[in-house]
Amino acid sequence: MLTEERFSIIIDTVNREKSVGINRLCELLGASVSTVRRDLNTLDEMGKIIKVHGGAVTVNGDLPQLEAIERNIEEKAVMFPEEKTAIAAYASQLIENGDFVFIDAGTTTAKLIELLPQRDATFVTNAFTNAKMLAQRGFRVYLPAGEIKLSTEAIIGAECVMSLQKYNFTKCFLGANGVSVNAGISTPDVNEARVKEAVIANSSKSFILADHSKFDKISSVTFAQISKVQIITDKIIDAKYAEFKSIKEVM
Repeated sequence: MLTEERFSIIIDTVNREKSVGINRLCELLGASVSTVRRDLNTLDEMGKIIKVHGGAVTVNGDLPQLEAIERNIEEKAVMFPEEKTAIAAYASQLIENGDFVFIDAGTTTAKLIELLPQRDATFVTNAFTNAKMLAQRGFRVYLPAGEIKLSTEAIIGAECVMSLQKYNFTKCFLGANGVSVNAGISTPDVNEARVKEAVIANSSKSFILADHSKFDKISSVTFAQISKVQIITDKIIDAKYAEFKSIKEVM
């Protein structure tokens, strides 16, 4: 396919769907990831589309909101407390005796720990505050090695990823900053994204805990697609997300 043909297909698809992931464009064009990335870079420079990590969004119309700034844990804790509690309460009931569970750093996952019923389950978490809460509640808990990111109270980095790759989780519960039909599930920090990717790859079931404010948002790094995980949210505001059987409303 000629370069001009690829450009035309990319522009038409992005304008029609508002945001498109690289993998989908590769399928449409029959082209490699490197070729599509070069095309996106060129079209972005031409002002035809806006290139984001993992894909592209349109320069016109009703765009998913691009999230450039990450709030710290204290700021997040006071946002949507009732919604987070409802999501966490539902998620906590999914943990069963014998489970080997990963729990991500985050305010909603912290709520999950608060609401956990007593279970004969073992936990791994990359949040030192979550580890303390689990231990105080009498659960067996492990922390991976790695670098501490203070703003999210998370352990991250290559060493953390390597630590987690040796585990085989029955379930994992992860936070997210953005949920988009085409850009998938995203987070602002590439190091946190790599941790989440490693956990999902090693989990039998993966759950994303995301209140309604995370939908139609795109952060810098995509770590999963909607179809590959189960999302627990308080309510679906945009009807296009109701088509996904993987999204569960709890309010």
